[in-house]
Amino acid sequence: MTAHRIAPEVMTFYASTIDEATRLSSSADGRLEMVRTQEILRRHMPPAPARVLDVGGGPGTHARWLAEDGYHVHLVDPVPRHIEQARGIKGCTAELGDARELTAGRESYDVVLLLGPLYHLLERDQRDQTLAEAYRVLRPGGLLAAAGINRYASLFEHTALAHLHKERIRESVGNILRTQRHDGKKGFTAAYFHTGEQLLEEVKDAGFDAQVFGIEGPTWAMLKAAEQYTGESVIDTPLFNSALTAARLAEPYPELLAASSHLLAVGRRPS
Repeated sequence: MTAHRIAPEVMTFYASTIDEATRLSSSADGRLEMVRTQEILRRHMPPAPARVLDVGGGPGTHARWLAEDGYHVHLVDPVPRHIEQARGIKGCTAELGDARELTAGRESYDVVLLLGPLYHLLERDQRDQTLAEAYRVLRPGGLLAAAGINRYASLFEHTALAHLHKERIRESVGNILRTQRHDGKKGFTAAYFHTGEQLLEEVKDAGFDAQVFGIEGPTWAMLKAAEQYTGESVIDTPLFNSALTAARLAEPYPELLAASSHLLAVGRRPS
């Protein structure tokens, strides 16, 4: 799949605007996302060594710890900068590609990760195509993990950043809440914002037996607000540990999915 099919604003954002390699380590809410993603995946992953296809894996943030855990990881991403970074990870191979048209063979992987592609496919048929490709390359009984951005994430984030009351931000966030889309013209790049119910429906419609988890839980924005106001990291503080505990305690309660920043659908291709 050639890169020209990726929306240009998405390519620009990841190629030159944001350093995805540090996003999950440079802030407390990013670190919370990393820790929670790791613990949810490790709960469901088959034993190593298993074959993992990390689709839209960026610079290899998750591929790195998976390889260290003993998994055989192959990463696919449309951004050349990310492929160069991922190829430096021991135990990980990488190729340029598109989540909607994978080069992998049928039933060739034990695990498929979609921890980013569904964020930037604004149309349902494109997300369906991505999930169909994941189903195709998974062996029967294989594991899918597919992440989405929560519909209400921008509401909590921009409150924590203390500028939601400004007219331009209020209008932008209000539009995201109404349409579940951001056009990528200002701030964040083009993105789709799921509800938990929608993400579960899309994954089930693709043929998977699945459930949806809130990754960061209901108090992640508190961490962002604390760092915004103090200018100091709260990683590994009692506040961080309490937010992590809240995320774990919230798991059994579907109504709290709406408070998380990201959602993670975990499913299996039927045997």
